[in-house]
Amino acid sequence: MLSLLGGCRPAPPPNYVFTLEDVSGKIIGVMSGTPSERLASELGSARAFNSSEELIYHLNAGTLDCVVMESTVANEFIANNSGIRIMGDPLVVYDLRFAIPRENDELLRAVDAALVTLRGNGTLRGLRDKYFSGRRYTYSPPTGVTKRPGTLTLAVPPDSPPFSVMDMYGGFSGLDIEVARAVCDVLGVELQIIEYDAWELVTAVRYGRADLALGWLPSEGEEHLIHISEPYAHAEHVVVVRR
Repeated sequence: MLSLLGGCRPAPPPNYVFTLEDVSGKIIGVMSGTPSERLASELGSARAFNSSEELIYHLNAGTLDCVVMESTVANEFIANNSGIRIMGDPLVVYDLRFAIPRENDELLRAVDAALVTLRGNGTLRGLRDKYFSGRRYTYSPPTGVTKRPGTLTLAVPPDSPPFSVMDMYGGFSGLDIEVARAVCDVLGVELQIIEYDAWELVTAVRYGRADLALGWLPSEGEEHLIHISEPYAHAEHVVVVRR
């Protein structure tokens, strides 16, 4: 008599995460090097992986309680995986923008115009996907731009991956660095990077120590102190769980 049980897979473990409050203290999977990694580490025990396939495997196997990732990636993540779903409410939603000195209206207009160009040619989307989704993207500077005299200084923290990170040789990399460099390329000016603590970025711009800062800006109550550009990236992080 043939057994019909040999090819059966064990049922996945039940889901224990039903609300955002349930995420606290759980084992959370994330894509390595993305903003979700920091969010998850503040909520529970974050485990970083280099591919979505690994995340799917460990979530289905029950070695992860849930996964935190950017919503665009999450929708692709669950498209061919009927055993997982996105929880209804996003974990966090925010825009990333430039901070510019309040008295420099001309620079605000120039940055906003450059962002329109970079959005239109796909640069902003490519950089966002590179740092939020782990996709391959290489930025290429525009050709035919007239070089102008002058330098724009950018204030960044040295330890805020994936936005800005300083390597052992004193060089900077990250999403904010590449976006600022792309804007300067469109404007035809040089970019100079200076190191500041994250909580001093608005102060550096407000008092003219830097021309630009980037990120999740400003803190509540600081909006009137500086100019805020149009967004260069929008992010919505969600929680993915087993059904």
